[in-house]
Amino acid sequence: MGEAMPLAGPEAGPSAEERQWAMLAHLSVLLNLVTGLGGPIAAFLVYLFYRERSRYVAFQALQALIFQLFAWVVAGMIAAALWAVSLPLTAVIIGFCLMPVACVASLIPLGALAYGVVGGVACSRGEDFRYWLIGDWVAATFT
Repeated sequence: MGEAMPLAGPEAGPSAEERQWAMLAHLSVLLNLVTGLGGPIAAFLVYLFYRERSRYVAFQALQALIFQLFAWVVAGMIAAALWAVSLPLTAVIIGFCLMPVACVASLIPLGALAYGVVGGVACSRGEDFRYWLIGDWVAATFT
């Protein structure tokens, strides 16, 4: 098999502007605290703007978009469903058993905040940051 093409240019690494926009794509996860879904929208806009200009920024923004959709939308819906099921069932022992699971599921979006900040810091240094499980999958779409 051939070797994967690097996502940054052949020069020393991404430019300062590329690093800044990649960092902002990852840090858009913080918009979710205020807007709910503003983070994926912002990451998508960065991707649209840079998909033809910079392979590095487009890759980082697409990663941030997919990660936020999974971590905020999917995990948030699962947590809401668990709480909706466990609260009425508290009259029965099953509801008490589901509450710890609902608490853990509610922490997933908070963990996503921290992971997004880690990605932003890595991109500000010009590193090729990849989210666990998502990064290699997104990179395969770029080759």
